[in-house]
This record gives sequence, C-alpha cells and structure tokens, in this order.
Amino acid sequence: MNIVVLVKQTFDTEERIVLTDGVVSEDGAKFVINPYDEYAVEQGILMRDAAGGGKVTVLSVGPARVAEALRTALAMGADEAVLIDDPRIGNDEHAVSIALAAALGGAGGAGAPTLGGAPVDVLLGGNFSVDNGAGQVAVRLAALLGVPHVASVTALEASGGAARAERDAEGDVEVVEVPLPALFTAQQGLNEPRYPSLPGIMKAKKKPFATLTLDDLGLSPDDVAPKTTRVGLALPPARAAGRLLAGDPAAQAAELARLLRDEAKVL
Repeated sequence: MNIVVLVKQTFDTEERIVLTDGVVSEDGAKFVINPYDEYAVEQGILMRDAAGGGKVTVLSVGPARVAEALRTALAMGADEAVLIDDPRIGNDEHAVSIALAAALGGAGGAGAPTLGGAPVDVLLGGNFSVDNGAGQVAVRLAALLGVPHVASVTALEASGGAARAERDAEGDVEVVEVPLPALFTAQQGLNEPRYPSLPGIMKAKKKPFATLTLDDLGLSPDDVAPKTTRVGLALPPARAAGRLLAGDPAAQAAELARLLRDEAKVL
C-alpha cells in the first residue's frame, strides 16, 4: 500500500506568541509537527504494517526548517520524505494545495494521484493546523485530484480497493465507505502517535529525502500566487479585572444589563 501523509510544521503549542509589526515573530521559536498531522503519520504507519508492506511518504510545503518536522516523521517510521521548498509559493491554502496537487500528479482528476511515478492508494492529513485552523488544504487538494475526501476521521481501515472510516460528526459518529484512492484527515482519538525512538532517529538520517521547487513541479509563480491576503493580526485585549456590583439583587441586575449594553456591546 502506497500512502502519502501531508505534514505541516507549526509553532509548538506551548510557545508564547509575540507579534512584531503585525507579524508573528519566529525568533527563538520552537517548531513541531502539527499535532493533528501526528495522528495522520501514525495512521499511515499502522495501515502500511497492517497491509503487510508498502511505503509511507511524508509530504510538505514550506521553508528549509520544515525538514526537521519531516525527519521527525521519518524517525516515527515513515519511509521517505518530500519537501516542496520555494519562496515563490504563496502562503495561503490555495497556493499550498496547488503545489501539493502538482507533486501528486496534476489536477482535475486526470487519473489516480501519483508520487514519484507510483500510484498513491491513501492520502492522510491532519483535520486542521493549530496555527491557522482553516482546514482547507486537504479538501482543496482532494478536489484538485478528483478523489473522495473524508474529514475528522476517528477510525479507518482499508482493504480490497476501498476504505471504511468513522468520522466525528459534532458529537455523533458517521460511518463512511469510499473507493480508493481517497484522502482522509485525522481527528484526535484516531490513534496514539508514537514517540521517535533512538534507533528510529538514527535510521531517519539515511532515509530518502527529496526537495522540490516550482521548476521541478512544472509550475510558474502565477500558478501559486495567493488568493487571499492577511490584512491584520493582533493579540486579543488583555483581560480586565473583575468588578463587584453593589446594591440589592435588582440594582445589580440593572447595572449588569447596562454594562452589557453600553460597555460590552453585547445587548
């Protein structure tokens, strides 16, 4: 089974966010695999092993530092890594999905997705990234490749050219069966991602690692120009100190209603 896992590198969730001129400062910041993508990597490894063989390739778009996240996935047990590194690629979900689609054999559903000339059976990714939280890349990519897409998966098994998935549906469970190839995004609870072992870390250094540019993908800068622009970014206002309302219950209720109407602007 040939499996491709989409990986994004994000800020460590424990990092303190610092804004400089409306941009998140990366100075001294620690980066990790997007936590939801860890579930996808683990699921890819489990599915490969359950199938009795195959290959798990982790694929990402980003700057050179993303190689660290891909090496972590290799240390977990993935077989190969591909990084699309080109500063001409826009940083919105449209541009990223176009670059990924090109790496996976093009767009428009013209045949099954491929990577390195080999057909891809399963594509996996995180349900969303903890930095932007848009959850758009996977569904855009599935549309570009013309394959089914199942989001927020909490259980997944594949055999005989089809897959059965259970997905989180706002507190309920929905069962979906789709033909392969298909793209699935992982929700918390799908599995328990393993920690890279020391032997795994050593082996990761020798596993195949390819770096691609727009020229390798046959794309021009216009093809991956962003369709959206961030016009502003700001931290939420500091939490104000609590206030005690004086008077009897009726007076307190009247004052609370006034504050909600005149200051909080929620009434």
